[in-house]
Amino acid sequence: MKKFVSGLAIVVLALGAGLFGAFAYDEWIDDDSPTVSQAPLSSKTQPANDNAEDGTLTPAEIYDKTGPGVALITALVTQETQSPFGDTQEQQGESTGTGFVVSDEGFIVTNAHVVQGAKTAKVQFGEDKAIDAVVKGVDVNSDLAVLKVDPKDHDLTKLDLGSTQGLRVGDPVVAIGNPFGLDRTLTTGVVSALARRIQGLNGFSIENVVQTDAAINKGNSGGPLIDASGAVIGVNSQIQSESGGNVGIGFAVPVERLKSVLPQLERGEEVKVAFLGVTAVPLDEKQAKVVKLEEGLLVADVTKDSGADKAGIKAGDSGIMFEMAGGQVDLGGDVLLEIDGKKLTKPSELQSYVASKKVGDKVKLKYVRGADTKTVEIELGNRPTTITEP
Repeated sequence: MKKFVSGLAIVVLALGAGLFGAFAYDEWIDDDSPTVSQAPLSSKTQPANDNAEDGTLTPAEIYDKTGPGVALITALVTQETQSPFGDTQEQQGESTGTGFVVSDEGFIVTNAHVVQGAKTAKVQFGEDKAIDAVVKGVDVNSDLAVLKVDPKDHDLTKLDLGSTQGLRVGDPVVAIGNPFGLDRTLTTGVVSALARRIQGLNGFSIENVVQTDAAINKGNSGGPLIDASGAVIGVNSQIQSESGGNVGIGFAVPVERLKSVLPQLERGEEVKVAFLGVTAVPLDEKQAKVVKLEEGLLVADVTKDSGADKAGIKAGDSGIMFEMAGGQVDLGGDVLLEIDGKKLTKPSELQSYVASKKVGDKVKLKYVRGADTKTVEIELGNRPTTITEP
């Protein structure tokens, strides 16, 4: 049996008992994977040999334009681990990854898992002397972090932030990073798929991720994924591999996610994400038939003290059905029908809607419990740092 490993594209040299990694579980259970069609490749989707009127650049031109703004990040990180005897131990290691300049004031973006647990880091541009950086903000929800260097310490080259809007499967991209510590390495490829979903450091999912076949290896974490105009469209974060090395399946956090959290991270503020507090699964055909519903989401788990918990939303076991008086069947948990009047057919629809709101916003949830249909108003809380196991 082939073993697939979804890994963080990071090099960590453990100084303690062993190598540590991050493991996560998804809050939202969805049985329909994103459907992605492969767009036919044409000359218009390939890197041009010369500058075109539409601003398309060759990989060499992209490298000349953006390469000076890409840096090697080195940080001494600390993580708690469980020993074989059950006690908690702290383990230190030197983590290396990639970052890129996003402002003339000295702000540099990287992945959260590159600097998580560190307060300071070293930043090195090419063969120049490494300079000191302060870890300004870390967001485990999006696996993004921001460092700050003194702009007087280096002549900074800022990278432009683009957009994934209009991006198509087959569009050319390049990745620049420091695989295995080899500074400013460029690899080329295409957008392999859109609307992918990966697990963040806290177990919650990151949506609308860009998949690419541009080679990404350990040390590329935090580096830019760049389109043919030379603009950043994503932050390289994870790979999927049998061996732990590149097999042409890499994932980049979309630039829109970066733009949404960048101001808070630059200010050193906590990034808050609206949280409802339910784990939902689609009704299968049998369940839908017995409860006489064409669609809906069964609540499989409710986070303690969350808005959903305080509102009395009830979780059930999707494998158990209870016969009630009058021939009604209860699945043991509530079935969600609508949120603010929007019908719910997939867990991703619920997740996306909640993510679009702010902490403290109120939503109206329509649901079925046994033979009754109810509506309740719920105040959204702040997403916890980790998923609480049922």
